[in-house]
Amino acid sequence: MFKMNAEKDFHSEATTDAKKTPKRIAFIKERTAARVKKEDEEMVMTFPNLVLKEVIAFEMLVIVLAVISLAFDAPLEWIANPEHTPNPAKAPWYFLGLQELLHYFPPVVGGVILPALAVVALIVIPYFKINLKQEGLWKESRKQTLMVLLLSVGLVVVFLLAFKVYAMLIPTLFVTAFMLVPYFSKRQNGFTGWLGTRPLSWWVMTWFVTIVIVLTMIGTLFRGPEWSWTWPWEGVY
Repeated sequence: MFKMNAEKDFHSEATTDAKKTPKRIAFIKERTAARVKKEDEEMVMTFPNLVLKEVIAFEMLVIVLAVISLAFDAPLEWIANPEHTPNPAKAPWYFLGLQELLHYFPPVVGGVILPALAVVALIVIPYFKINLKQEGLWKESRKQTLMVLLLSVGLVVVFLLAFKVYAMLIPTLFVTAFMLVPYFSKRQNGFTGWLGTRPLSWWVMTWFVTIVIVLTMIGTLFRGPEWSWTWPWEGVY
């Protein structure tokens, strides 16, 4: 470090006080580049950045499930009897959403077409341009995006109304309403601003997860004999 005095000459002085020596000159040796030690990259390696976090989350989940299993007994029914079929006969909880779909749609639609469309979507998605930068839905082409969104949601609504699937219709309208908030709202900060930064992939996943949760809860809590609507406090089936 060097300090420049009033006479315009220089002398070296080792110091860490920036106020005492505000003017400094740094010398870089030949063939030595000034580099940033740490950079913020858009993409990182899967291992260890992702795998390590997944392993920790998996171990925490196993511990939580082990504690719950020790504290609470599983809600098992009676021993299987081929002469007595439970009414209603419910699938495991992770299949109750699909079983609920079979209640609304014909078997071919609910059991074949809709699951097949989900699989086809997973196959086709890699061939489309993926939004790596996670840009907001309304960042570009707002009017065009609005028209495409309303058309797509309109087709889904007509399809659900045709089969009277209100269990999927209400969550669809609910998620769509939140998608439109950043477009019509004048405030672009706080919760509204956060909604405006969500990309299309986030909204599609949110809609899908919401539908799965709603259908699973209905099949678990609100279905009684003959798969009829039953309030949870009316009896346990």
